[in-house]
Amino acid sequence: QVQLMESGGGLVQPGGSLSLSCKGSGFVFANYGMAWYRQVPGRERELVAHISSNGVGINYGDFVKGRFTISRDNFKDTVYLQMTGLKPDDAGVYYCYAKVWIRTSGWNDYWGQGTQVNVSS
Repeated sequence: QVQLMESGGGLVQPGGSLSLSCKGSGFVFANYGMAWYRQVPGRERELVAHISSNGVGINYGDFVKGRFTISRDNFKDTVYLQMTGLKPDDAGVYYCYAKVWIRTSGWNDYWGQGTQVNVSS
């Protein structure tokens, strides 16, 4: 079955950097766009970044403002999120997401288990 496994969260000081990874399995990774979302305290889950299946089309949430970079390696079935200039407001749980076509049930939303990002001095 479809699985998304994130890694790379942790604690970083304000202004610091952190890299997240998400490995997909159970589907043809290269055929699908991938995204990172986050859930920060007091706010709804929001889009951080999306990357198209071939990596050409990329868009970011307005709050990113050039600080984060999404990328993917279709040979490794992995999508990455490189975060720099982290602020305390960036703290939260970051989720990997994919909408995948399943022959027996159509389009389905899949989420990773989430990885915690803490930004504090």
